[in-house]
Amino acid sequence: MPLRLIFMGTPDFAVPTLLALASAGHEIAAVYTRAAKPGGRRGLELQPTPVEREARRLGLPVRTPKTLKDAAAQAELRALDADAAVVVAYGLILPKPVLDAPKLGCFNVHASLLPRWRGAAPINRAIMAGDATSGVTVMRMDEGLDTGDVAKDLALAERVPIGPDMTAGDLHDVLARLGGELMPRALAALARGSLTFTPQPEAGVTYAAKISKEETRIDWSQPARQVHDRMRGLSPFPGAWFELGGVRIKVLRSTLAKGSGAPGRVLDDRLTIACKDGAVRLCQVQRAGKQPMAAADFLRGTPVKAGDIVA
Repeated sequence: MPLRLIFMGTPDFAVPTLLALASAGHEIAAVYTRAAKPGGRRGLELQPTPVEREARRLGLPVRTPKTLKDAAAQAELRALDADAAVVVAYGLILPKPVLDAPKLGCFNVHASLLPRWRGAAPINRAIMAGDATSGVTVMRMDEGLDTGDVAKDLALAERVPIGPDMTAGDLHDVLARLGGELMPRALAALARGSLTFTPQPEAGVTYAAKISKEETRIDWSQPARQVHDRMRGLSPFPGAWFELGGVRIKVLRSTLAKGSGAPGRVLDDRLTIACKDGAVRLCQVQRAGKQPMAAADFLRGTPVKAGDIVA
């Protein structure tokens, strides 16, 4: 049975779920997303969010309030008379009057296996921590930070192995697709009255704090495994970086390698860099202001020889 929905989301990660709900025949009364920001080549044109672009392409009404805490915004949302709200990486806090407005509740697609990695950057943090698995969870929202009850049906939580060289971008794309598959199944169960939830366990809670600028500079004095996990966990954005000849270089793909030496020393002609314990080989890099390129192409234009030191 189709439901009358409010969709709330902002980045690329939310788009597959929006498209899946529209394809499933649900009535989307309104799409809430963050307001457009200046961007483009000159940094002057307003750039709508990925969700807004897709919503307008689908002919759906779009709302971009700066906050949902004021009474007028809450009344406007209540007037939509929605059965449920679906929230995917929206970026605004939902106060209790908003959570209570849809008849059946607000439901979230979260990019982790809750209660691990509650918070803003679950994909990045899972890889930076060296996790072997991640996944997607359907949650009924409450006022806490990703503390709501999770769907009890195991079919509504998917596990994904994290490969040894998988980046945050790779995992993002897999989990976004899974979110688009899971939420329509959850809403179908909701419409039948068979969607059940269970409280999150108290054991195993971790928090995925936003990535800070201080975390993005590569510290070669750490063990190779930690360096590699940080580089892939920050790829493609915001990107882990080092300096070579005063130029900032982002690392987009890397792999663990054999070798040893002083931290930051180049060990060969393939961009293998020594760490405190072991080494990493840089496979894809990006010079500031340039396009990403394979290490071999980078080396053709930027001679780097064994014995050089990167900072």
